[in-house]
Amino acid sequence: MTSPSSPPHGDDEIGDDARNPYASQSRWRHAESSAYAKYEQERAGGAAHHHHHHHHNGPVAREADAQGGVGDLANFLNKSRVEPENPNGDERPTSMRFKPVMAGAEEARAATGHAEDAPAAESAIKASSGPPADGKEVAVGPLINYRRMEGNTWIGSVLVVVVGGGREQPFTPSLNLRRAGGEGGQGMDVEGVCLYSDPRNTFWRFDLAVEMGGRETKWEYELPRLRYKSQSKPRVNAFFVPAITESMRIMFHSCNGFSVGTDEEAYSGACLWNDVMRKHQERPFHVMIGGGDQIYNDGIRVQGPLRKWTAIGNPKKRRDYPFPESLREECDDYYLKNYIRWYGTEPFAAANGQIPQINIWDDHDIIDGFGSYVNDFMKCDVFRGIGGVAHKYYMLFQHHLPPPPSTYTSDAVHAAGGEEGQGVDPNQFMTAQVHPQITESGYINGLKPGPYVAEHSHNVYARLGARIAFIGLDARTERTRHQINYPETYDAIFARLKEEFTAAANSDQPLKHLILLLGVPIAYPRLTWLENIFSSPVIAPIKLLNRRVGLGGSFFNSFDGSVDLLDDLDDHYTARTHKKERNRLIERFQALAAEFSIRVTILSGDVHLAALGRFYSNPKLNIAPENDYRYIANVVSSAIVNKPPPAAVANLLARRNKIHHLNHETDETLLKLFDKDPGDSNKTSKSNNVTMPSRNFAIITENSPNNGQRNGGGPLNSHQVDQNHLFPPANGGGGAQGSQVSLPHSAQTNPAAPRPKDTRLPIGAGEVNCGSKHKAAIPGEHGTGSDGGLDVVIQVEIDQHDGEGRTEGYGLTIPALDYRGKKPPSVVGSVGRGSRRSVRSGRSH
Repeated sequence: MTSPSSPPHGDDEIGDDARNPYASQSRWRHAESSAYAKYEQERAGGAAHHHHHHHHNGPVAREADAQGGVGDLANFLNKSRVEPENPNGDERPTSMRFKPVMAGAEEARAATGHAEDAPAAESAIKASSGPPADGKEVAVGPLINYRRMEGNTWIGSVLVVVVGGGREQPFTPSLNLRRAGGEGGQGMDVEGVCLYSDPRNTFWRFDLAVEMGGRETKWEYELPRLRYKSQSKPRVNAFFVPAITESMRIMFHSCNGFSVGTDEEAYSGACLWNDVMRKHQERPFHVMIGGGDQIYNDGIRVQGPLRKWTAIGNPKKRRDYPFPESLREECDDYYLKNYIRWYGTEPFAAANGQIPQINIWDDHDIIDGFGSYVNDFMKCDVFRGIGGVAHKYYMLFQHHLPPPPSTYTSDAVHAAGGEEGQGVDPNQFMTAQVHPQITESGYINGLKPGPYVAEHSHNVYARLGARIAFIGLDARTERTRHQINYPETYDAIFARLKEEFTAAANSDQPLKHLILLLGVPIAYPRLTWLENIFSSPVIAPIKLLNRRVGLGGSFFNSFDGSVDLLDDLDDHYTARTHKKERNRLIERFQALAAEFSIRVTILSGDVHLAALGRFYSNPKLNIAPENDYRYIANVVSSAIVNKPPPAAVANLLARRNKIHHLNHETDETLLKLFDKDPGDSNKTSKSNNVTMPSRNFAIITENSPNNGQRNGGGPLNSHQVDQNHLFPPANGGGGAQGSQVSLPHSAQTNPAAPRPKDTRLPIGAGEVNCGSKHKAAIPGEHGTGSDGGLDVVIQVEIDQHDGEGRTEGYGLTIPALDYRGKKPPSVVGSVGRGSRRSVRSGRSH
């Protein structure tokens, strides 16, 4: 007879008279012993004498496990998976011959005594304790995105995150969309689509489709059955759609958060968003472009779950540190909570609900320097793990797309079919619902996953109204220290652009401008000398002492032990390692401009200061900017929230602002845009007119040909100019510096006119008098011309202690391109070695 066994764990809640002494230790055994069955029969027979209404002619079934968990099952199955004896008697291999059965992450932590380090588990417990969430309480939102145009239809989406969720949702919200002012009656109801849901939160997307008409229209939307925690949160939000014959008015920003350790109160928080909303009320923005670092997640290594990992002094031990499911869940919880906190922070939150967004990420959306550390370190489990988690919430919050079903962990299975990355880990969605992947025509996806984020890049194409196209390059997913994007990705992007431009050229509404979004400036001073110092053998002994005794402190980063600024330098397109890729990229866009007579303008952020770089034809070629396909302005606007660099750094960059030669036909340099410091401040040296170390954002408005001739053509710039902002007279005479110059709005540069020897000064009509006195910087005149050019103004913060975030503008006009010549042979070809591939895109479904 089998010996009685001790009661299994958890049976202390059952009375002594209910215990079977022959029960097995595991509740998950498929069949019990004959002694167990005999005991149950005898107990059932005895019970019949006391309870005549119960009749047990056979064994009594065991009670269901009250624990409701799977830990015992996992332990039992793994204990039963005995490896065969080694007939050779040699030492067993260190790797297991079977894959252990995985318990749920929360239960696994509790079983191993690490529950106190599990914020995600705590969140799930809190979500399931007490009354269940009814799915109607808003955690953050609404967030509105602009997605694309299809014919005369404007297409966007709204995202709302509610409290609670899981594999089933108790409530499906709807959105009511209507024309403002009572036009169109009650409007239309749009049912929400669940992108992702777990016990903590549910992400609902509402698809918007609006017909564009003969005039700008205001639309309102509300979520009638949802509750907001804040009483001041508007229940009805509004956005504006341009007339079908007009281009969108653009607001551009970057670096929308604070670096770790910044005194946020000293900078009055995110106060420049107050100025954004003021200007939106005066003249609405149709789209808000985020150029990267829409959120700063660097705190994960300071007060988040990576603080223990960051504290490891040995870079090799940091590199070899695992990223198991438990750490993934903690990091997941950190990114989720940080997004909810930041996207719910006013006044940024108000803009999120009223100005449709297009976003591309950069390193701080993941963690500082991601992609630009040495390859061995970037491939470590922790960096791959947080790259996956950051991508998950980037897709949800910034693109309103469902995330992959699971993200990287060091104990996950490999992907099927030999693709890089990992397979689906069911442990990550045991209590979650994930919507199937959505493909949309607005995305140009990379053909293969990134090297450190095992997902395909998402490059964004959209038409911004009548005459402006937009392409945003995902320059982070595929980035390494030696490449920014795969050659195949560039080929797919240029193939798509040619397709779109050809179709537009054959329509009744051709495109005239292309806005190219690059997270990092591409026309920018060289810092190769600094790279050489930081990478030289002279630094090696100091690095050794830093590892041993901490010499140099924060001069070296906490990740791979390199000089802290080196990852920022390696991020730049002007870095030595990216030079060839950069030059070829610019040449291809110049070729595109020449082929379709479309003006290319680049938007960039990242560097925490304002500047205006430009590429242009070598002055010896004597080509006016209006006819120069090589003329590409790079608007650098950064940061809207983060603190600027010290004035000494900005002044140093200004001194490094040389005239560089991209090739024999193209020069590049920064324009002397800043004729004064904002307000009465003193932010730069008198010799620095090219870099502005103050928080800022940019506004771009087309001088629509539908505006008509303003004041009989009107002056391009009727204000006085100082000697640093002088354009040489067209007749080449009487041009002493300090004289006043006024050119007609329709004027173009005289090809026979001499250019200034210093091309850091204005070289075209649109640059004359650039700065605070230019018409683009004057609110009443900005965007009121009719020549088809773009008025650009960079709004610079006057006083960091002003909570209202007041700014002063610095402007110029980027002319439309009129080029009818041949495409030069020097700009034919592709970036890198990749061959042309088809574009991966499709219609939404």
